Amino acid sequence: MTQPQTYLEALKHCSDAMISAQKPILILDAIKWPQQTEVEFFADGAKRLPAISREDYARMNPLGFDPDDKRRELESIAHTITQRLGADDPLGRILLQTLNQYQTVVSMLENRGTPAFQAASQTLYGSTRDALRGDTLSLIDLGKRLCEIFSLPAAQHLNASHPKNIEAGAAVDILRQRLQPYFVDSAFTVKETDGIVSDASAGGDCIKVNTHAAFSKLDLQVLEVHEGWVHVGTTLNGRNQPWATWLSAGSPRITALQEGLAVLIETLTFSSFPGRARRISDRVVAIDMAEAGADFMEVYRHFINQGLGQRESYKIAQRVFRGGDVAGGACFTKDLSYVRGLVETVNFIRSAILADRPELLPWLFAGKVALDDIPTLYHYHKEQIIAPPRYLPPMFRDLNGLYVWFGFSSGFAAIDLKNIQAHFQSLFRQHPS
Repeated sequence: MTQPQTYLEALKHCSDAMISAQKPILILDAIKWPQQTEVEFFADGAKRLPAISREDYARMNPLGFDPDDKRRELESIAHTITQRLGADDPLGRILLQTLNQYQTVVSMLENRGTPAFQAASQTLYGSTRDALRGDTLSLIDLGKRLCEIFSLPAAQHLNASHPKNIEAGAAVDILRQRLQPYFVDSAFTVKETDGIVSDASAGGDCIKVNTHAAFSKLDLQVLEVHEGWVHVGTTLNGRNQPWATWLSAGSPRITALQEGLAVLIETLTFSSFPGRARRISDRVVAIDMAEAGADFMEVYRHFINQGLGQRESYKIAQRVFRGGDVAGGACFTKDLSYVRGLVETVNFIRSAILADRPELLPWLFAGKVALDDIPTLYHYHKEQIIAPPRYLPPMFRDLNGLYVWFGFSSGFAAIDLKNIQAHFQSLFRQHPS
């Protein structure tokens, strides 16, 4: 049954209000470290904690909003949603859940550099001791196992064959040439910047490439599908929504699906590599250490002792302690989203196939969505409220290969791998590597 025009107008009004309210809440900008901090850390022999304090965050990265005013604004929008859409409206509930998370984000950012920052981060992104959805395995147990797999000698050998010999300017040109045809009829672009911590990141309809970074050919393949197909693609699909305009804006509740889907696409396109996969699992271990009270230097030295380079070890520790306290007691847990999101997204796809609902799978790309939103969004698509995703990776445009891949995966899950591995290990021992 098609919803009346008054409902559609109310939905768009509430969506637009939330988008406007969240615009100045820039989490990564509020907790980023200047490039000079890394320069000074190594100039000092990598022997002292980086000079980042609670006061530094307030001075370097002032919030673009007043926390109390922002809380009142978010509460007012929530009241409007309840009045105009109803407390039991399924799309209204998604909006209310998102607004509630923004309230927690406001608290997190006004407590940068304190234990309250970590507590809010754990509320938003979870803890390493959390169990995976529908399972008893914890994130840290899975993270440690993945670290072992991606640290094997063979993995290190494979990594060495892909040198980082492409400078930022050339990387921008390559990514632009590859992705502009994918995002035809959009405002998509790629540009250099020195204002990000990572080597590259997606923001709206743009991929930003760190001026100070160098890339391998495989790195660029990862960026093409991870930042481009997933992060930019879902943003642009969200912007194409006529009524549910909030689907163009990300919030912490959608981070696990965004990052998990991006890692999955890396894997399905054979773009990833062991070093990349290890960085993702290393971050789980780093967060676990920081949650247990380790300081920046302890995390940094742990990865040095694990055989990682100085710069790479610094980047891992930096990602974990940005916004927190380098002396210990407060960290940022967002990077758990990669491993958690990958497992949960794979399980969603397998479950949709086993339930004979493969038509739900393209809706992973409908915008900035959480897994639990997808059946609701599909239902409202049938009522002509939610538009289908325009920019879709090829394996989600034609589901045949994806269905077969994950159909086999679901069938193989019943096999006892321990017995199989024991059989082949006896063969491997006859011809050691």
